[in-house]
Amino acid sequence: MTESRPLLLVDAASLYFRAYYGVPESAARAPDGSPVNAVKGFLDMLATLIRTRRPGRVACALDLSWRPAWRVALIDSYKRHRLAPDGGEEVPAGLVPQVPLLLEVLAALGIVTIGAPDYEADDVIGTLATREPGPTEIATGDRDLFQLVNDATPVRVLYCGKGVAKLEVCDEAAVATRYQVPARHYADFAALRGDPSDGLPGVAGIGEKTAAGLVTRFGGLDDIVAALDKPDAPFAAGVRAKLSAATDYLAAAGPVVRVATTVDLPVLDLTLPSAPADADHLIDLAQRWNLASPVRRVVDAAAG
Repeated sequence: MTESRPLLLVDAASLYFRAYYGVPESAARAPDGSPVNAVKGFLDMLATLIRTRRPGRVACALDLSWRPAWRVALIDSYKRHRLAPDGGEEVPAGLVPQVPLLLEVLAALGIVTIGAPDYEADDVIGTLATREPGPTEIATGDRDLFQLVNDATPVRVLYCGKGVAKLEVCDEAAVATRYQVPARHYADFAALRGDPSDGLPGVAGIGEKTAAGLVTRFGGLDDIVAALDKPDAPFAAGVRAKLSAATDYLAAAGPVVRVATTVDLPVLDLTLPSAPADADHLIDLAQRWNLASPVRRVVDAAAG
């Protein structure tokens, strides 16, 4: 039964950006000279994940909206630093044409890709991790997904910050050791501390240590804000004033930092295919784009 083997949820954009920057364009080109480094690197990472984690089901989550309007309406600085002049996401020119090629290769392999309008890949992953039977493993370089870690299901994050070859398998204990907060409150901790990579300012004067202490003592953002109305609540000197000055931000930040888990997604068969869905097209793509080796590694890993 595939359900006894993990469901592997791949944060596709996280991995293909890492692949693009991790493999030089000069090291992976098609016969016509076009760079395919992101596609090659992504496929090699996927092959390694399938070979080493042995999933029975796989889905690659997509950013159909990398900066959803509803999150920007709450915090206008959200990911603003990554805006291109045309209003889209700032993406290296060499990567842009590789994304549709990667999706075409994944379709020929028979590996499900899934996204949702107005939602980020994180939200797709959160919904699938909540909806689908476990165990579940999430391959990402995005720390925001630590909030989904749950030993009961279980849901674990395969953190790729140092590459897939040096995966950090994160359960609740690993997240607590790293950040001194329970995984379920990682989003609250991030909102308090701030996260420059997402354009979240945090609460002025509240650093990582103080944020962790607040979460440990009081719980989530709602609990912390509620405690501000209690004169005897044990806030450290000066912290109450800093939080009181940021209550509007804290009210807005909660929905922004929390991964959605109820996105309306179609029910799909996520079973990892033991053979390509369209072998002829896959062979054509592999030959046309000089991807024979990485494609073969994925096919062999899935068949193993």
